[in-house]
Amino acid sequence: MPSPQILISLGAFGAAEVRRHGQCWFTELAAEAGADGVEVRGELLADPARELPALATLTAACRLARVYSSPQGLWQADGSLAVAALERALDHARLLGAPRLKMSIGGYAGRGLGALADRLGDTPIELLIENDQTESAGTLPALRRFCSDARDAGLPLPLTFDMGNWHWLGEDPLQAAQALAPQVGYVHCKGVHRRQDRWVAVPLLESAAPWRAVLRALPPEVPRAIEYPLQGDDLKAVTRAEIALLRRVETQA
Repeated sequence: MPSPQILISLGAFGAAEVRRHGQCWFTELAAEAGADGVEVRGELLADPARELPALATLTAACRLARVYSSPQGLWQADGSLAVAALERALDHARLLGAPRLKMSIGGYAGRGLGALADRLGDTPIELLIENDQTESAGTLPALRRFCSDARDAGLPLPLTFDMGNWHWLGEDPLQAAQALAPQVGYVHCKGVHRRQDRWVAVPLLESAAPWRAVLRALPPEVPRAIEYPLQGDDLKAVTRAEIALLRRVETQA
């Protein structure tokens, strides 16, 4: 079985640094470090109409896989489908040339799946559903309910499994991985550490969580994205080392 693609979620380089240099700069760094692709972060775009076509050209030239991450949820707090947010996200993914779009379910309350299915039937872009750090869109019961409803509606959407986000909600990531594995199409790799007042994201080798066991419980062929802090004086070397770590883990799994 071929090893999965390793992507870099560009927010891993730090929001302030990404806003200062731009996502094109970090995309070049990711390519030079040996990444197979990048996840472009919508919340870090200053001028989407200008930046996304530039990123599309660059990623195509570097032959990088592309995922577009929207910071907005699919459903509003009142349970209605967030049509404007969905349309904006699809448009941004199209400008990027990204075949995959990642969003959370937001305030999903059991309705709107028919309208979502109709809209997705008109686009080749694949929608990925991520567990975020909110009760409505990041707990195992919430994601199980959504997956069940989506299947019943003929809309079996793949999941982005964020290994770290479960901790923010007091959930067990290994239990979640075992329960949701058949639906997972993309993995956010993230180590976690508990500070006195909160959880923080850390590199995998510094993680207090059983990240290797979680990865083993997930489909081995789906792409993995690094979404933990990438920092250091030689950022390219740090990034290359973290990519190599994930490749070794997958080889040993």
